[in-house]
Amino acid sequence: MATYAKPRSTKGRAVLCARVAQEKLAHSILILDLSEIESSPADFFVVCTADSDAQLKSVSEAVSVTAKELGLGIARTDARSGSQWVILDYFDIIVHVMTPQAREFYKLERLWGDAKAYALTPSGAPRATTIKPAKKTKP
Repeated sequence: MATYAKPRSTKGRAVLCARVAQEKLAHSILILDLSEIESSPADFFVVCTADSDAQLKSVSEAVSVTAKELGLGIARTDARSGSQWVILDYFDIIVHVMTPQAREFYKLERLWGDAKAYALTPSGAPRATTIKPAKKTKP
């Protein structure tokens, strides 16, 4: 496991959570900057996909442990056995670890489509990206 320095900004903490998820092989990782959206539940969402229950647990535990070790606090967690979606709430950052089915169903990145979006490069650096618009269905 990589060693991390304590980030100084909220965006830095969101990127840290995304990097830890990337290290545990989560994919389709997006960081959504909600800070300029009125009445958003947090400043940042980190949304990622895990392909199995074991990976869902591994990613969420790794993020929790790393955040705690760096003094970022203990997340309020919402996850149940057999759940397809784990939420780690750090007040200003909410990490969503989802199965592909849950991610496709809830489409958080489209729900918060007004947010600035960042993806991680293979080296873990955030890079601005665009969110693909929802496909229009024919009547």
